[in-house]
Amino acid sequence: MTRDFTETPPAGEPTPEPAPDNAREADAFESESMDPLEVLPVPELEEAILHPIPAYVAPPPEDTVPDTDFLPEPEMSPESAEIDPDKLDPDALKVIHRLHSHGHQVYLVGGCVRDLLLGRTPKDFDIATSAHPGEVRAIFRNCRLIGRRFRLAHIYFKGGKIIEVSTFRANPTELEANAPDTGEEEGGEGEEQNPDLLITHDNVFGTAEQDARRRDFTINGLFYDVSEGRVIDYVRGRRDLDERYIRTIGDPEVRMREDPVRILRAVRFASKLGLDIESRTYAAMEGAVEDLTRCAPARLLEETFRLIRGGVAAPSLRLLAALDALKILLSPVAAHFREHGRRGERTFYAYAEALDRRVASGETLDDAILLAALLVPIAQAAPVVESLDPAGRPSVAQAIEDLLAEFVQTARLPRRIAERCRLLLIAQRTLSGERRRKTGAFRRHPLFADALTVFEISVEATGRHRDALEAWKRGDVPPQRAGGESPAAAEPDAPRKRRRRRRRGGSSRTKPGSSEGTAAAPAGEASSSLEDTSDDGDDESDADEPDESPEGMSEAGSDGHEG
Repeated sequence: MTRDFTETPPAGEPTPEPAPDNAREADAFESESMDPLEVLPVPELEEAILHPIPAYVAPPPEDTVPDTDFLPEPEMSPESAEIDPDKLDPDALKVIHRLHSHGHQVYLVGGCVRDLLLGRTPKDFDIATSAHPGEVRAIFRNCRLIGRRFRLAHIYFKGGKIIEVSTFRANPTELEANAPDTGEEEGGEGEEQNPDLLITHDNVFGTAEQDARRRDFTINGLFYDVSEGRVIDYVRGRRDLDERYIRTIGDPEVRMREDPVRILRAVRFASKLGLDIESRTYAAMEGAVEDLTRCAPARLLEETFRLIRGGVAAPSLRLLAALDALKILLSPVAAHFREHGRRGERTFYAYAEALDRRVASGETLDDAILLAALLVPIAQAAPVVESLDPAGRPSVAQAIEDLLAEFVQTARLPRRIAERCRLLLIAQRTLSGERRRKTGAFRRHPLFADALTVFEISVEATGRHRDALEAWKRGDVPPQRAGGESPAAAEPDAPRKRRRRRRRGGSSRTKPGSSEGTAAAPAGEASSSLEDTSDDGDDESDADEPDESPEGMSEAGSDGHEG
């Protein structure tokens, strides 16, 4: 997905002023009159406002920003604007007009401008302004500042809607490079200098042009001036949009070392928008893969989930595999590819494509379902784990257990999501008929619907167990698979052996040395007993009597479902 490199102007090169949009602006430039107030009539003294304007006005009681707090919106026809005003978000326009009314420079910026120019509907509308975060908070009562490394203002509207406002920033790396030389060097003469370009702070304020140049890719460095109806392009992003390129702003080697998470962002844009990655940018991504370990695990996990939530999991993961980044992001998947080769890759990507089709259809899937759907082929290829951990919970493949534990401990994945994902994977053996369970409690379990959704994705990906899926949807019990039948079920004429129930307390009446029954069974033994008694394939009442949940879902049900 790469193309040949075409020259990008260096970051330090001055950008020519945009050409005047109309004759009126051209006259102003020629007359060297830069102040538009000079052409306005000066009011007579008696017409001047004699009453002082209060410095503070009490905020309105409403949670949303009222229209009366803004300057009149400029009248602009869709023909004169580069972007149709009807496609702009009305709440974002409210924020823009209020910031304008307080004398601040403000633009729509980033992905929303890019998507509108591509004819797509933006997911959200972000705003960049000359106002500092504290000034934004003082202007909007329904505002909250977030972030440490990157201070942002979130303006809240009814229905949970958020408009994100950022302050114009400069690239700290470029500022340090342009700083005057004091003659003091940390290293001696002849010592090779290898500066660490990883950005650890990003609250250096700057101008609109500096803010555009500090962004990652040219297609994300476009600004839109609502009042004038024109796109402001400091980085030649429109050219790259027309040529279908993804290109870094400035030196790609430096930009990727500054923030290796940009690798995942480039992958997402290429997969989502169908763009090509410019050759030098792709080479820099390959060289910066090892630096992903230096990024915050929570950022890496969030960017990985964005790939899956956006319905582009299959192309994104293919590109990450080509970059050799899966070993850092999803190590069990990389190990699965090494062990099972092409066949394992085809199976895995079949699941990813089936998941993308579900997301593209508009179905809302939570993170536990998304992660479980991708890990099903790894769980099925691993040996069946019958032993239980000390906590008394059934287990999946050890690689998946380690991955979920790592996400919880280092990447701040909520424990409830990891537990739900683990239980959804365990339940797949029951749904496929590999393990026979008494289905009453299973159907009533809070995770049954989610487990059935993952099973539907599995059936769509592989084409197997379609009859079992239809049986579960009808409310029937699918027949047990031949490989999972118990000896009693295989020989229907054999006398049935009555299984002794384990006592929960009191003295045991089992013979000395027997493995069944103790005065008080530990939690792990109680769960093992559940596994034994719930695996009866010869009990005809299994399909009708609610007794036990499959493979430990009852033990962890309170942990597995939200709330």
